[in-house]
Amino acid sequence: MSITKNKDTFKMVATTLQGLEDVLAVEIKKLGGQKVVIKMRAVEYWGDTTLLYKSNYLLRTALRILKPIYSFKATNEHELYDGMSKVWWHKRFHLEQTFAVNASVTSEYFNHSKYVALKTKDAIADQFRENKRGRRPNVNAEKPDVRINVRIDQDWVLVSLDSSGDPLFKRGYRKQVSEAPMNEVLAAGIIQMGGWDRKSDFIDPMCGSGTLAIEAALLATKKPSQFYRYEYCFMNWPDYDAELWNSVKEKAQQHKTNFTSKIYAFDKMPKAISTARYNIEGAGMEDVIELDRRNFLESKPTTDNGFVAMNPPYGERIQEENLDDLYRQIGDTLKFNYKGYTAIIFSAALRAVKLVGLKPIQKYKMLNGSLECELSIYKIFAGTLKDYKEKKERENTIKEFKD
Repeated sequence: MSITKNKDTFKMVATTLQGLEDVLAVEIKKLGGQKVVIKMRAVEYWGDTTLLYKSNYLLRTALRILKPIYSFKATNEHELYDGMSKVWWHKRFHLEQTFAVNASVTSEYFNHSKYVALKTKDAIADQFRENKRGRRPNVNAEKPDVRINVRIDQDWVLVSLDSSGDPLFKRGYRKQVSEAPMNEVLAAGIIQMGGWDRKSDFIDPMCGSGTLAIEAALLATKKPSQFYRYEYCFMNWPDYDAELWNSVKEKAQQHKTNFTSKIYAFDKMPKAISTARYNIEGAGMEDVIELDRRNFLESKPTTDNGFVAMNPPYGERIQEENLDDLYRQIGDTLKFNYKGYTAIIFSAALRAVKLVGLKPIQKYKMLNGSLECELSIYKIFAGTLKDYKEKKERENTIKEFKD
């Protein structure tokens, strides 16, 4: 059945990484998304073409923006082929354009996503041949003009157009990568989950390729996440509105602000500094981010409060006893040198994180690719956790009295 509600509004699905669904839902609501529903690794919502363009340009924790166009039930390959044939593909894109199909399957009726993608391609090709005198468009798996997404949940088939094309973590600013670069969407998500106020100093003390610092700078200056990206699949759709797209970009860029505090990125490895500098310049953030070669374990901040975000080594290239010692030293450095700061540690070294020796105020289970990770959030303060809680209670009581 058709998904579109009317000619002005329609359903969209923003996909994301596991653990970032709530953050993405908040972003979508701020952009004006309606009927927001959180799913596993995705958020469903309703809006118009303007919102679809905004979603691609401004959402920081979305991987793709899908536009569902048709759904039906299928329990075998014949029903799947028949259902796909009911979509008027020859009116969705042109014969001269290339296309690709991506499929995901959770079903007792269909076992292989590649087979589902193949049957979908067959239905599309056959329909074009029937309507275009035997001619059909070519498939381009790497860089298609039109990307089609098929999701099967048991017997329910959802067909969507992928408006983004390349995943949205490809911001366009990263020119070089370190050995284990952090996904840009993940970086933006954990910064927001950590609760940075975007006003205090931000420190990325193990910066690697600089992703955390750059995403913090984009957040603080309200620079669009896709400012340096120029290609999206929706630009190849028949209803693409170039004037509307340019208007969305112009209005978004008007919201950019100056950041008056400091963003620091440092690392003890010369190669990391070189890579980070190249990417920071690619993002146009060399005036916002202060880059320096420095060992975090010997560092001290210049202000009494701020935000520290780090992604320490996980252990793939470091022996276990050395990893344990590293995490103990991270905890000691935070405890003695960073009083007044909020710190977040994102790591897959779940056992080693416990050796930090600080009690997190919040902890989240997340995934980084196939790796199970934890995001731990710490408040570094003088005294005990009990002292901190009592202080917050007094502050809240005073606030309530003043209000």
